[in-house]
Amino acid sequence: MKHPVLHTLDVLRWGSVGATVLSLTVGTWAIVDDETGLPYRYWARYCAMLERKMRSMFIFTPGRLIALGQLAVMFLIVAAQLTIDIPGWYLGILLTAIGPTIYLESERRKRILQIEDQIDGFMLALSNALKATPSIGAAFNGVVTVLQEPIRSEVDLAIKEMRVGSTLDQALLHMAARVGSHQLDSALSAILIGRQVGGNLPKVLETTATTLREMKRLEGVIRTKTADGRMQLWVIGAMPIVVIVCLGTLWPGYFDPLTTSLAGYGITAFVITAWVSALVLARKVLSVDI
Repeated sequence: MKHPVLHTLDVLRWGSVGATVLSLTVGTWAIVDDETGLPYRYWARYCAMLERKMRSMFIFTPGRLIALGQLAVMFLIVAAQLTIDIPGWYLGILLTAIGPTIYLESERRKRILQIEDQIDGFMLALSNALKATPSIGAAFNGVVTVLQEPIRSEVDLAIKEMRVGSTLDQALLHMAARVGSHQLDSALSAILIGRQVGGNLPKVLETTATTLREMKRLEGVIRTKTADGRMQLWVIGAMPIVVIVCLGTLWPGYFDPLTTSLAGYGITAFVITAWVSALVLARKVLSVDI
């Protein structure tokens, strides 16, 4: 059975954690709830940014809910740090702050890659539909049932926009802006230009699909050829950090001259600038554009 004194200390400790979390929550809510203050404007802007990113992927979770969840997690981390010593607690706060944005951006990029893999099939399906009907609006209605996600959702939304009064040009431009893919921009531009100048639009779409497919193949070849260089970039970029951590662990105080004098600060700033510049330059060299 636990000693009464220890039991009382545990109760006081967790009571202090609860009181700290509650006070931080109430204080932050009071600051954020003031619509005339600068924190509220940044809060509203952040929530709108989250919702905009999610809406582009047809996710309709309120951005305010995610932001409140982030605040709750950060409050818990801070309260736990005040009660018990947690090594690297600030890393948890940093990860909580930037985690949702990084995750949404990663999912958006994955979705763009999936759409780009489906563009040539979409163009061929639209070309075949135009051979059966002269109306491009009817052709869009015909191909939406045979497409797969995620491009199906984009085409379906474009059709719904045309039903409520938008022109085909406006619906396709909105679709290109939502997705943000250069390949999809090229495909939709071919549709719009071919429709405006006339001619054999199905043939234009087939040629465009073939061209985009070849560009996709060339991009795959380039990624394969530059894979070794990208791996070397990661290794070279991480090596200084690994060396600093290892030397600082084996010989404590080894880097003190760099942090205790003006010359040390200058050398550190120069080295960091050179390191970042080398990474940026190497990344630019490896970014081959077709």
